[in-house]
Amino acid sequence: MAWEQLAAFNIALLVAIASPGPALLMAMYTAVSRGRTAGIAAGTGLGLMAATWTLMALLGLAVIFRFFPMVYIGAKVLGGAYLLYLAYRMWKNASNPIDGRIPPARHAFRQGYLVNLLNPKSALFAAAVLVAVFPAGLSVAESFVIVINHFLVEVAFYTTLAFCMSTQVVSKRYLQAKAYIDRGASFILGALGLRLVLVRGETP
Repeated sequence: MAWEQLAAFNIALLVAIASPGPALLMAMYTAVSRGRTAGIAAGTGLGLMAATWTLMALLGLAVIFRFFPMVYIGAKVLGGAYLLYLAYRMWKNASNPIDGRIPPARHAFRQGYLVNLLNPKSALFAAAVLVAVFPAGLSVAESFVIVINHFLVEVAFYTTLAFCMSTQVVSKRYLQAKAYIDRGASFILGALGLRLVLVRGETP
């Protein structure tokens, strides 16, 4: 494995992380509504599970999805249902003030972890990029470097995002338009959940 290959993997990874989707939306929403610490915690949860998907892809999980499509479909339905649940909670609480009694960091970490846990497309993305970028027959040490690198890139991205989204100006504007922002985010999250549940797509 060459460093140029690792750099190419990181570029593809950053493009994927920055693409609009449930993970990015949840990270942005958490940072602006719950603050910097919660935003970083959510990003850490997202990154930990995403790196775990990469580890599983290295171990051949994508092959299981390919040969047992019902497993993939079941994971998609569960993931879509969870996104719909998050959308419902977000919509329901849109008009309510922020509840400071909820431990935001712990809750945010768990939510981030679950969002990527119930998103099997992360495993398929990891498998596709790994095959395209890295040579066959990676050693255990090289696989370990790739997984740790993936986790650190995700955490760095979401930490930067949390710092940007939790500034005083952004937070103030969020509080002024909380109901509209929450309902808009709920609508987008719900649409993504429905797409996962209803759109079958091609067998991986």
